[in-house]
Amino acid sequence: MTLQRRGVEVSTNLRRFAPLAGGALLLLASASVWAAPAGPDVLPGVIPGSTSGLTVKSQILVLMTILGLLPVMVMMMTSFTRFVIVLSLLRQALGLQQGLPNRIVTGVALILTLLVMRPVGVQVWNEAFVPYDKDKISLEQALKIAEVPLSRFMLAQTSKTALAQIAHLSGEPAEMKPMERGFTVKLAAFVLSELKSAFQIGCMLFIPFLIIDLVVSSVLMAMGMMMLSPLVISLPFKLLLFVLVDGWTLTVNTLVGSIHGI
Repeated sequence: MTLQRRGVEVSTNLRRFAPLAGGALLLLASASVWAAPAGPDVLPGVIPGSTSGLTVKSQILVLMTILGLLPVMVMMMTSFTRFVIVLSLLRQALGLQQGLPNRIVTGVALILTLLVMRPVGVQVWNEAFVPYDKDKISLEQALKIAEVPLSRFMLAQTSKTALAQIAHLSGEPAEMKPMERGFTVKLAAFVLSELKSAFQIGCMLFIPFLIIDLVVSSVLMAMGMMMLSPLVISLPFKLLLFVLVDGWTLTVNTLVGSIHGI
């Protein structure tokens, strides 16, 4: 009975994350198509509907390259970059480089990313992946459908200055609408905006702990205890302050609340 219950729980969890997985798989195929010029589909014989004449070795090479780039593309096209940078800065502000491992920081950022990106993943799954899986639409149509919600999400987080700068560097006309710009232009502008937002939030979280470090250092200097590291004294106070204000809840609310269009 216990094994059956665990099997039911595992299948339920898989169904919950199926939209995100399907969206990631579709974005995997779209990564090479968006980066390539207009023409026949990629991976003939591997992806249905393709017409180009690549050999089997070339197909395997392209497929393995796309699989290797999938984690990077998923991180760059989601809010994972913002979350992991802010959490890393928070860890440094608390002075917990050893007490808070990288796996914990990455895991928390990944969970928050799944929470934020779930509506986009569900939309891509229902409108693009499911019809393509049932052979109702072609791969090219599925990619165009999948690009719309993802582009809408990225543009909601992208600043106009960053988009205009990347568009100018790429040589696109300035009068083009944001949704009409190339996907690589929107992606580059989105990454720049995410970095800027992450540093802004990280700076806001850093200032209170910096004040504690300055106060502790001043007190130790006044007492003549120059050989004692201020970090040893300030760490308990920073942890106590973080716990008293329910810091994790405030941090998560700030991170999720900073995402527009969810």
